[in-house]
Amino acid sequence: MPDYARRIAQRTLVGRDPALLQLLFDASVLERYRGRAGWSVIRTDSAGRVKQDGGWSLDFGIAEGDATVHASFEALTQNLPDAEREHWAAHALAPGLRENFLRMQLAPGSCFDDGDVRTW
Repeated sequence: MPDYARRIAQRTLVGRDPALLQLLFDASVLERYRGRAGWSVIRTDSAGRVKQDGGWSLDFGIAEGDATVHASFEALTQNLPDAEREHWAAHALAPGLRENFLRMQLAPGSCFDDGDVRTW
């Protein structure tokens, strides 16, 4: 894990500060804003910004290959208006995460058939 990612994890876990924790989204989340009057979407190689003229803006990272973007928990919860949060949530990604475990987290105490229990 790169040093910067380790430092964000340390701040999140040791410092109990989730502000910089990154959430990942399909880049199609930006289609809503591209080419619309009153909106701009700009980028460099690794970062971008979506901005409403006279309104809100959100800085985001661009993952390699341009298929995904990411933004911090703090920016998403403080910069996005309520109406936009649902749109971004609809484009959220969870690569490499196991669906059954996430379902268990959403419904604590529920029973899930997840295979035999064994030692690691």
